[in-house]
Amino acid sequence: MLENRSIRGRLTLFTGVAVGLLCIVFSIVMLFTLDRLETQNLTKEVAAVGELTAYYVDRGEFVNPLPPIPRDLVRPVQVVNPQGRVVAATRELQNKPPMASFIPESPNRVASAVVCGSVLDSGRCHIVVAQQVYRDGNWTIYSAAPVLPFYVYPGVIALLIAGTAVFVTAVAYGARHTVARSLSPVDAIRTQLDHIRSTDLGRRVPVPTPKDEIYRLARSVNQTLDRLEDVLEQQRRFCSDASHELRTPITAIRTQMEAALLAPDDTDLPKLCDAVLPSVERLQSIAANLLTLTRLDVGAPLERQPIDLGALVATELKTHQIRGRLVQHLPPGVIVQGDRTQLTHLTRNLLQNAQRHATSTITVTLRRHPPIAELEIQDDGTGIPPDQRETVFHRFTRLDTARSREAGGLGLGLPIARQIAESHNGTLTIQDSPHGARFVLHLPLRP
Repeated sequence: MLENRSIRGRLTLFTGVAVGLLCIVFSIVMLFTLDRLETQNLTKEVAAVGELTAYYVDRGEFVNPLPPIPRDLVRPVQVVNPQGRVVAATRELQNKPPMASFIPESPNRVASAVVCGSVLDSGRCHIVVAQQVYRDGNWTIYSAAPVLPFYVYPGVIALLIAGTAVFVTAVAYGARHTVARSLSPVDAIRTQLDHIRSTDLGRRVPVPTPKDEIYRLARSVNQTLDRLEDVLEQQRRFCSDASHELRTPITAIRTQMEAALLAPDDTDLPKLCDAVLPSVERLQSIAANLLTLTRLDVGAPLERQPIDLGALVATELKTHQIRGRLVQHLPPGVIVQGDRTQLTHLTRNLLQNAQRHATSTITVTLRRHPPIAELEIQDDGTGIPPDQRETVFHRFTRLDTARSREAGGLGLGLPIARQIAESHNGTLTIQDSPHGARFVLHLPLRP
């Protein structure tokens, strides 16, 4: 909650500062533009006063002090004769020197400038417009007006400040409200995740209706929870099955050892060892298979090398005493890239499974179908129902027909074989067969 508030606060602050800066820049540009426009208008007004005075000077009708100037156009005005002496002026400039010293040089005989510290007011600057009239020489008429402040009018800057404050507040509030609404699904997701425990992985986070980034986040979280639930369920089942498998030989060993301790004189040590040894071998086999599964689960690196798959299978067949008839077709030159130890383990598990369930014949066939190599191991036993062909690849799974501890395996051979195949970018499946079970291994051929 604090983090979400922090995000809302940071976004609100950023938005408010950004909008405030934009408003300040806009206000400065607006004030500058308004100042330029008003200054131009004021200069035209001052020039108009000078033109009116120039009209009377041209006709020789001016008097001192200068009338007649309309009251709405009254400005400080001076008339300077060709000798540079002020001969007429408005009342506030009587008996004062010229307000400026520049004269027009342009063809239209009009010029303007900003004059500071003149006879008009030593503490202010004025816009002075100079106009020349020819009447027995060049007469100069100066008219002036105080320079406008940069804010033009006090009400304008007050209005801009108030507008900026209101606009920034409104945008910041809107941004905070929008961010809060956008992050509300995140709060719901976090709350739901806080209630999910390892014992209650069936719950899922709420998925918002708008298909935005938070919608995709919620979907990803739920998919992750689905995978996590599957993994934990598989782990629980694996631990339960492993405990069950380990308990059987351990119980047998304990029973035999306790019986020997109760009657040590009647115990035949060689017979005791012969009785205990199968249980020890079963424990050793379970431990070895569990270690192999652990290495496969963590993705231990493979020592990949070119391997003649036909030669590898033939070698493994020689180490097995196959009961019944063996039919094999293993052409040379089917080269795959893989780990020899793991591929040998895979082949051994498939052959042991076939030998365990075959009635009389095991058929081993290797084919080359670029870009894959296909190894087929088929027995003529009772087969596997189609609805259980994936079940046999679950760890510690044995079908009902193979529940006998003497005839059945540990339920780890086929899962290990499939995981080895997948670690080599291959597949291991059970396919249709007229009789028995037909395991098909596909591995990429070496390029």
